[in-house]
Amino acid sequence: MAREFSTVGVVGLGTMGAGIVEVFARNGIDVVAVEISEPALERGRATLTRSTDRAVAKGKLAAADRDALHERVRFAAGLDALHSVDLVIEAVPEHLDLKQRIFAELDRVCRPETILATNTSSLSVTEISVATTRPNQVIGIHFFNPAPVMKLVEVVRTVVTAPEVVADVEALCARLGKVDVTINDRAGFIANALLFGYLNHAVGMFESHYATREDIDAAMKLGCGLPMGPLALMDLIGLDTAYEILDTMYRRGGRDRRHAPVPLLKQMVTAGLLGRKSGRGFYTYERPGSPVVVPDETTPLATDAAVADGARAIAKVGVVGSGTMATGIIEVFAKAGYEVVSVTRGMEKSAKVCEAVKTSLNKGVVRGKLAEADRDAALGRVSWSATLDHLADVDLVVEAVVEELSVKKALFASLDEICKPGVVLATTTSSLPVIDVAMATHRPADVVGLHFFNPTPVMPLVEVVRTIRTSPEATATARAVCAALGKTAVVCGDRSGFIVNALLFPYLNDAVKMLEASYSTADDIDHAMKLGCGYPMGPFELLDVVGLDVALSIQRELYLELREPGFAPAPLLEHLVTAGYLGRKTRRGFRDHSHR
Repeated sequence: MAREFSTVGVVGLGTMGAGIVEVFARNGIDVVAVEISEPALERGRATLTRSTDRAVAKGKLAAADRDALHERVRFAAGLDALHSVDLVIEAVPEHLDLKQRIFAELDRVCRPETILATNTSSLSVTEISVATTRPNQVIGIHFFNPAPVMKLVEVVRTVVTAPEVVADVEALCARLGKVDVTINDRAGFIANALLFGYLNHAVGMFESHYATREDIDAAMKLGCGLPMGPLALMDLIGLDTAYEILDTMYRRGGRDRRHAPVPLLKQMVTAGLLGRKSGRGFYTYERPGSPVVVPDETTPLATDAAVADGARAIAKVGVVGSGTMATGIIEVFAKAGYEVVSVTRGMEKSAKVCEAVKTSLNKGVVRGKLAEADRDAALGRVSWSATLDHLADVDLVVEAVVEELSVKKALFASLDEICKPGVVLATTTSSLPVIDVAMATHRPADVVGLHFFNPTPVMPLVEVVRTIRTSPEATATARAVCAALGKTAVVCGDRSGFIVNALLFPYLNDAVKMLEASYSTADDIDHAMKLGCGYPMGPFELLDVVGLDVALSIQRELYLELREPGFAPAPLLEHLVTAGYLGRKTRRGFRDHSHR
């Protein structure tokens, strides 16, 4: 039978510690909240008060329950106040020597049967535990910020943690209404091990001027449905905290270069640019602690005038291709008022594309998202052809054919001969080098990447990819067209994966490596990223949807271009693809979809 915890101690009353106090007190458990000094106690008390007052204001907590919650909390300066608690959770800054000193003192102060827990997000629970004479009663209980809201708790056992201690803590998590995943003591555990490699990679993109901070964040929010972009998330976490986590993971996790903090990160920490807590990080905030971003000297102009500056006039658009992507692109251009010429190989395919566009527009009418008159007008703007010659008078061509470089190069060579001067030629490739396509023409300055996302009529993001030969006018034209389509354009260089795939697929590959190492289950890893990081899908759910073969192909391209050892495709991923386990499309991937 699980142990009953009636009184819990919390050491450290920063944002995380105060949130943990609130979690326990909300669930009827008495809390002794400890800080090093009276001023620190008052700051912790104020943090708890602000949080509970917000909950009351939002209707998520009754005023009477708030008052009862506060009555369960006793604030005290010094660890001696914890002499009779059943469990202590330490939530001080991520410094091993500090935590070891605290645990040595807790070992002296607390009763022999008291469980000692650390909320560390990256340090070794084992190294913390050896500062005590009871390492078998030391465990990691890693809450996520904000603790009262986030459902996940990582329960971290060492090689000597007693099984009954693990069971008692798991039962406690259930009592708190949390979902726990129990794992062994490894650098970064699940969530941070997957999250911080991705965050560090995003900082590297920004440092190298590959894309702006706004475009990197918009790409991941709109392209992947993430609650925050990576740079905004770094500001929320705190750049000093992020640096410590990355540095610890690099030193303890096999010295993977992708976890070595990007130099810019250390420079910003040294300069005191710590994110929201200091009022400035990757973004500038209204005041320290405020979530409100204010313009600064690095904020780009994003007005319609700026987007249109240098853009060429576009009235007629050619779309080449017959797949789902081409169909969606035809629809969005026609609905936006452009005259569209659809070109396919043969009139039979042309008829199929026409029917697919009609079906999609009719669905819009049925769902009340499109008026019948607007549907008819959109269809009236589209003409259908089986020859490229009908593109002689268009202003923009968007290619959406198969992802084979030889096919695209041959197509662009033909377009170069047929299209009038000044026409912007765009490829929708998601993985091939745009420059290779551009150099198949005599007008590489007019060639740009327009990477739409599926389903195109719904997804709001377009990656505008400029090569080293793309003219500023062609880029400006692409951005202006995206704005006219109601899409958000993010501009980046011509590098494998662009923004979204370059950040997304290494994260998915890391999750496969974690599963391959038997560190955790696919279900627990998915739970960790959904409940701990707010992701709409776990990595294995997403891999099954995307297709394991697609993920492997993109990861191979990233590895071949960047030559980063950490980007090498996970052997398990390669084996599953070889065996025909491709995800939902084969009804077998990381999960069995045969019943669906």
